[in-house]
Amino acid sequence: MSRTLVSLFALVAVLYLGLCAALFVFQRALIYHPQPRAIGAPATLLKLSVADADVLVSVRPHDGPNALIYFGGNAEDVSLSLPTFSQAFPDHAIYLLHYRGYGGSSGSPSEDSIQRDALALFDQVYAAHPRIAVVGRSLGSGVAVRLASQRPASRLILITPYNSLQELAANQFPYFPVKWLLQDKFESWKYASRIAVPTLLIAAEHDEVIPRSSTQKLYTHFANGVASLRVIPGTGHNSISESPQYLKVLGAAL
Repeated sequence: MSRTLVSLFALVAVLYLGLCAALFVFQRALIYHPQPRAIGAPATLLKLSVADADVLVSVRPHDGPNALIYFGGNAEDVSLSLPTFSQAFPDHAIYLLHYRGYGGSSGSPSEDSIQRDALALFDQVYAAHPRIAVVGRSLGSGVAVRLASQRPASRLILITPYNSLQELAANQFPYFPVKWLLQDKFESWKYASRIAVPTLLIAAEHDEVIPRSSTQKLYTHFANGVASLRVIPGTGHNSISESPQYLKVLGAAL
Protein backbone atom coordinates (compact mmCIF):
# COMPACT_ATOMS: atom_id res chain seq x y z
CA MET A 1 0.00 0.00 0.00
CA SER A 2 1.38 3.40 -0.97
CA ARG A 3 2.20 6.09 1.53
CA THR A 4 -0.56 8.24 0.01
CA LEU A 5 -3.21 5.61 0.78
CA VAL A 6 -1.83 5.06 4.26
CA SER A 7 -1.96 8.80 4.90
CA LEU A 8 -5.49 8.96 3.52
CA PHE A 9 -6.70 6.11 5.73
CA ALA A 10 -5.01 7.72 8.73
CA LEU A 11 -6.72 11.03 7.98
CA VAL A 12 -10.12 9.36 7.64
CA ALA A 13 -9.57 7.49 10.91
CA VAL A 14 -8.61 10.69 12.73
CA LEU A 15 -11.66 12.50 11.34
CA TYR A 16 -13.95 9.61 12.30
CA LEU A 17 -12.57 9.45 15.83
CA GLY A 18 -12.92 13.22 16.08
CA LEU A 19 -16.58 12.99 15.09
CA CYS A 20 -17.11 10.21 17.64
CA ALA A 21 -15.51 12.38 20.31
CA ALA A 22 -17.70 15.34 19.31
CA LEU A 23 -20.85 13.20 19.50
CA PHE A 24 -19.83 11.98 22.95
CA VAL A 25 -19.03 15.45 24.30
CA PHE A 26 -22.03 17.27 22.82
CA GLN A 27 -24.62 14.45 22.91
CA ARG A 28 -26.79 16.08 25.57
CA ALA A 29 -26.98 19.27 23.51
CA LEU A 30 -28.50 17.10 20.77
CA ILE A 31 -31.00 15.47 23.15
CA TYR A 32 -32.14 18.34 25.37
CA HIS A 33 -33.35 21.73 24.14
CA PRO A 34 -34.29 23.74 27.27
CA GLN A 35 -37.14 26.21 26.93
CA PRO A 36 -38.02 29.24 29.05
CA ARG A 37 -41.23 29.21 31.08
CA ALA A 38 -44.12 31.17 29.58
CA ILE A 39 -46.47 30.89 32.57
CA GLY A 40 -44.79 31.61 35.88
CA ALA A 41 -47.08 33.31 38.40
CA PRO A 42 -46.09 32.42 41.99
CA ALA A 43 -49.44 30.67 42.51
CA THR A 44 -48.66 28.25 39.68
CA LEU A 45 -45.13 27.27 40.76
CA LEU A 46 -43.80 24.70 43.19
CA LYS A 47 -40.12 24.37 44.09
CA LEU A 48 -39.25 20.69 44.35
CA SER A 49 -37.10 19.75 47.33
CA VAL A 50 -33.97 18.12 45.91
CA ALA A 51 -30.42 18.31 47.26
CA ASP A 52 -28.43 19.56 44.28
CA ALA A 53 -30.76 21.80 42.25
CA ASP A 54 -33.76 24.11 42.37
CA VAL A 55 -36.30 22.22 40.27
CA LEU A 56 -39.56 23.97 39.43
CA VAL A 57 -42.97 22.44 38.80
CA SER A 58 -45.92 24.22 37.19
CA VAL A 59 -48.97 23.35 39.28
CA ARG A 60 -52.72 23.72 39.55
CA PRO A 61 -53.56 22.73 43.13
CA HIS A 62 -56.78 20.82 43.75
CA ASP A 63 -58.03 19.03 46.82
CA GLY A 64 -58.98 15.40 46.53
CA PRO A 65 -57.35 12.07 45.77
CA ASN A 66 -56.62 12.58 42.06
CA ALA A 67 -53.45 14.06 40.58
CA LEU A 68 -51.75 14.12 37.19
CA ILE A 69 -47.97 14.33 36.82
CA TYR A 70 -46.74 15.26 33.34
CA PHE A 71 -43.30 14.94 31.75
CA GLY A 72 -42.86 16.81 28.48
CA GLY A 73 -40.82 16.55 25.33
CA ASN A 74 -37.20 17.55 24.85
CA ALA A 75 -38.08 21.03 23.54
CA GLU A 76 -41.33 21.64 25.41
CA ASP A 77 -42.33 24.37 27.82
CA VAL A 78 -44.70 22.31 29.94
CA SER A 79 -46.22 25.43 31.54
CA LEU A 80 -48.12 26.02 28.28
CA SER A 81 -50.16 22.89 29.02
CA LEU A 82 -51.27 24.14 32.42
CA PRO A 83 -54.41 26.05 31.31
CA THR A 84 -55.50 23.26 28.96
CA PHE A 85 -54.99 20.45 31.45
CA SER A 86 -56.58 22.46 34.26
CA GLN A 87 -59.73 22.97 32.19
CA ALA A 88 -59.82 19.44 30.75
CA PHE A 89 -59.21 17.63 34.04
CA PRO A 90 -60.96 19.74 36.72
CA ASP A 91 -60.95 16.96 39.32
CA HIS A 92 -57.17 16.47 39.18
CA ALA A 93 -54.36 18.39 40.79
CA ILE A 94 -51.87 19.11 37.97
CA TYR A 95 -48.07 18.89 38.27
CA LEU A 96 -45.87 19.62 35.23
CA LEU A 97 -42.15 19.07 35.79
CA HIS A 98 -39.62 21.51 34.34
CA TYR A 99 -36.50 19.42 33.74
CA ARG A 100 -33.20 20.79 34.99
CA GLY A 101 -32.20 23.70 32.78
CA TYR A 102 -35.80 24.17 31.61
CA GLY A 103 -38.31 26.81 32.69
CA GLY A 104 -36.15 28.30 35.43
CA SER A 105 -35.00 25.04 36.99
CA SER A 106 -31.30 25.07 37.80
CA GLY A 107 -28.75 22.45 36.82
CA SER A 108 -28.26 20.49 33.62
CA PRO A 109 -30.54 17.73 32.35
CA SER A 110 -29.54 14.08 32.21
CA GLU A 111 -31.47 10.83 32.36
CA ASP A 112 -30.40 10.07 35.92
CA SER A 113 -31.04 13.56 37.29
CA ILE A 114 -34.47 13.79 35.66
CA GLN A 115 -35.38 10.38 37.05
CA ARG A 116 -34.34 11.36 40.56
CA ASP A 117 -36.45 14.51 40.30
CA ALA A 118 -39.41 12.50 38.98
CA LEU A 119 -39.24 10.18 42.00
CA ALA A 120 -39.01 13.12 44.38
CA LEU A 121 -42.01 14.79 42.75
CA PHE A 122 -44.10 11.62 42.87
CA ASP A 123 -43.33 11.07 46.54
CA GLN A 124 -44.27 14.65 47.40
CA VAL A 125 -47.52 14.49 45.41
CA TYR A 126 -48.42 11.03 46.70
CA ALA A 127 -48.48 12.33 50.28
CA ALA A 128 -51.58 14.39 49.35
CA HIS A 129 -53.03 12.49 46.39
CA PRO A 130 -53.15 8.67 46.53
CA ARG A 131 -54.33 8.29 42.91
CA ILE A 132 -51.71 9.63 40.51
CA ALA A 133 -51.89 9.36 36.73
CA VAL A 134 -48.39 9.55 35.25
CA VAL A 135 -48.25 11.05 31.75
CA GLY A 136 -45.19 11.37 29.53
CA ARG A 137 -44.85 12.82 26.04
CA SER A 138 -42.03 12.02 23.61
CA LEU A 139 -38.80 12.22 25.65
CA GLY A 140 -40.95 12.31 28.78
CA SER A 141 -42.50 8.94 27.95
CA GLY A 142 -39.20 7.35 28.96
CA VAL A 143 -39.29 9.23 32.26
CA ALA A 144 -42.91 8.25 32.89
CA VAL A 145 -42.61 4.53 32.21
CA ARG A 146 -39.55 4.19 34.42
CA LEU A 147 -41.26 6.12 37.22
CA ALA A 148 -44.39 3.97 36.98
CA SER A 149 -42.24 0.86 37.33
CA GLN A 150 -40.87 2.21 40.65
CA ARG A 151 -43.86 3.94 42.26
CA PRO A 152 -47.58 3.10 42.75
CA ALA A 153 -49.08 5.11 39.90
CA SER A 154 -52.79 4.57 39.31
CA ARG A 155 -52.40 4.63 35.54
CA LEU A 156 -49.84 5.42 32.86
CA ILE A 157 -50.26 7.37 29.62
CA LEU A 158 -47.46 7.54 27.06
CA ILE A 159 -47.79 10.03 24.19
CA THR A 160 -45.68 9.44 21.06
CA PRO A 161 -43.49 6.99 23.01
CA TYR A 162 -40.37 5.17 21.82
CA ASN A 163 -38.89 1.77 22.60
CA SER A 164 -35.53 3.31 23.50
CA LEU A 165 -33.69 6.53 22.76
CA GLN A 166 -30.62 4.46 21.99
CA GLU A 167 -32.40 2.77 19.08
CA LEU A 168 -33.58 6.12 17.71
CA ALA A 169 -30.05 7.53 17.93
CA ALA A 170 -28.57 4.45 16.26
CA ASN A 171 -30.98 4.92 13.34
CA GLN A 172 -30.09 8.59 13.07
CA PHE A 173 -26.33 8.01 13.29
CA PRO A 174 -25.92 4.55 11.70
CA TYR A 175 -22.18 4.87 11.10
CA PHE A 176 -21.25 5.60 14.70
CA PRO A 177 -21.01 3.24 17.71
CA VAL A 178 -23.98 4.82 19.46
CA LYS A 179 -24.26 1.93 21.91
CA TRP A 180 -20.88 2.86 23.38
CA LEU A 181 -21.15 6.64 23.06
CA LEU A 182 -24.64 7.33 24.38
CA GLN A 183 -24.96 8.10 28.09
CA ASP A 184 -28.73 8.75 28.32
CA LYS A 185 -30.30 5.69 26.72
CA PHE A 186 -33.92 5.95 28.00
CA GLU A 187 -34.55 2.24 27.45
CA SER A 188 -38.30 2.23 28.05
CA TRP A 189 -38.67 -1.41 27.05
CA LYS A 190 -36.72 -2.46 30.15
CA TYR A 191 -39.43 -1.05 32.42
CA ALA A 192 -42.56 -1.85 30.41
CA SER A 193 -42.71 -5.46 31.59
CA ARG A 194 -42.80 -4.28 35.22
CA ILE A 195 -45.92 -2.15 34.72
CA ALA A 196 -49.14 -3.57 36.16
CA VAL A 197 -51.45 -0.52 36.04
CA PRO A 198 -53.70 0.36 33.07
CA THR A 199 -51.51 1.90 30.38
CA LEU A 200 -52.35 3.77 27.19
CA LEU A 201 -49.88 4.42 24.37
CA ILE A 202 -50.94 7.26 22.06
CA ALA A 203 -49.28 7.49 18.65
CA ALA A 204 -49.49 10.14 15.92
CA GLU A 205 -50.51 8.71 12.56
CA HIS A 206 -47.80 10.63 10.70
CA ASP A 207 -45.10 10.87 13.37
CA GLU A 208 -42.00 12.17 11.61
CA VAL A 209 -39.75 11.93 14.69
CA ILE A 210 -40.53 8.60 16.37
CA PRO A 211 -41.28 5.77 13.92
CA ARG A 212 -44.50 3.87 14.54
CA SER A 213 -42.41 0.70 14.63
CA SER A 214 -40.63 2.00 17.75
CA THR A 215 -43.94 2.66 19.53
CA GLN A 216 -45.32 -0.73 18.51
CA LYS A 217 -42.14 -2.44 19.66
CA LEU A 218 -42.51 -0.84 23.08
CA TYR A 219 -46.14 -1.96 23.18
CA THR A 220 -45.10 -5.59 22.83
CA HIS A 221 -43.03 -5.41 26.04
CA PHE A 222 -46.06 -4.80 28.26
CA ALA A 223 -47.76 -7.80 29.81
CA ASN A 224 -50.93 -9.00 28.10
CA GLY A 225 -53.96 -6.94 29.03
CA VAL A 226 -52.00 -4.11 30.65
CA ALA A 227 -51.57 -1.72 27.72
CA SER A 228 -53.59 -0.50 24.77
CA LEU A 229 -52.48 1.50 21.73
CA ARG A 230 -54.40 4.38 20.14
CA VAL A 231 -53.42 6.16 16.94
CA ILE A 232 -54.73 9.70 16.43
CA PRO A 233 -55.31 10.16 12.69
CA GLY A 234 -54.04 13.08 10.69
CA THR A 235 -51.46 14.16 13.27
CA GLY A 236 -47.68 14.48 13.43
CA HIS A 237 -45.24 14.33 16.31
CA ASN A 238 -45.64 17.98 17.28
CA SER A 239 -49.21 18.54 16.11
CA ILE A 240 -50.84 15.66 17.98
CA SER A 241 -51.92 17.88 20.87
CA GLU A 242 -53.75 20.17 18.43
CA SER A 243 -56.16 17.42 17.45
CA PRO A 244 -59.65 17.60 19.03
CA GLN A 245 -59.27 13.90 19.81
CA TYR A 246 -56.17 14.43 21.93
CA LEU A 247 -57.80 15.65 25.14
CA LYS A 248 -60.76 13.32 24.60
CA VAL A 249 -58.44 10.31 24.51
CA LEU A 250 -56.55 11.54 27.57
CA GLY A 251 -59.77 12.21 29.42
CA ALA A 252 -61.15 8.77 28.62
CA ALA A 253 -57.94 7.18 29.90
CA LEU A 254 -58.17 9.12 33.15
